Amino acid sequence: MPYNDPKTLVSTEWLAQHLNDPDLRILDASWYLADMKRDAKAEYAAGHIPNARFFDIDEISDQRSALPHMAPPVEKFMSRMRAMGVGDGHQIVVYDGAGIFSAARVWWLFRLFGKTDIAVLDGGLAKWISEGRPVDSEDPIIRDRHMTTSIQNQLVRDVTQVASASKLKDHEIIDARGPARFRGDAPEPREGLRSGHIPNSRNVHYATLLNANGTMKEPTAIKAVFEAAGVDLSRPAITTCGSGVTAAILSLALEVIGHRDHALYDGSWAEWGMFDYLKAETGA
Repeated sequence: MPYNDPKTLVSTEWLAQHLNDPDLRILDASWYLADMKRDAKAEYAAGHIPNARFFDIDEISDQRSALPHMAPPVEKFMSRMRAMGVGDGHQIVVYDGAGIFSAARVWWLFRLFGKTDIAVLDGGLAKWISEGRPVDSEDPIIRDRHMTTSIQNQLVRDVTQVASASKLKDHEIIDARGPARFRGDAPEPREGLRSGHIPNSRNVHYATLLNANGTMKEPTAIKAVFEAAGVDLSRPAITTCGSGVTAAILSLALEVIGHRDHALYDGSWAEWGMFDYLKAETGA
């Protein structure tokens, strides 16, 4: 069964049916790690889903922070969205060029600012193109739209809160990085970071929640993946990863299976791995 929930995931069929809705706004939130050797802006300029706006995850962030793409101040988020013609009363669909990779981060950001009428395109641009659906290289026509926000602080955690949760073991801390990075067997892609993971965290590599075509697994399979990793789904969850991008895929998956009590550690390993006074564990 395809996902057709305008608050979590929608299928390419759903988007094709709603493509000309006047209050639909489509965001291309493609973002890639350096070793992927892809240029998200250039790819957007070459071809995107009609009327999609480019959401620059690195620019629409808190650039006062030394950490990468941290959640922006609310004023910056509102002004950037207004400039993109995205605001109140819009249904938003966000996608990326890797299936489900960075789009979930933008889904989480909108929810952090109290905007829940947003869904990730299941399978992303690759699935859309593989089905022969339209793309173009034209810039969308922007019409100003006001946006009201309401910060949902329960959806984000800082390093102090995560350190407390790690010590007290009162949350399930779930790490989306690959197993080798989680165990500390592989070096971190960002220089100057230790290897390993937050004590008392579990490893659910984000890719294990996805099908081969980049779509999200169905709910019973998602539950099975979390449970196989030792995650107790009856407890509150904190998701984490390298820098807060793929952690949002875990958050999206938790939301899909009805687990509402989850927050994202925005600093993730980019922050935790910097400080020697924060314990790092290695091994499984």
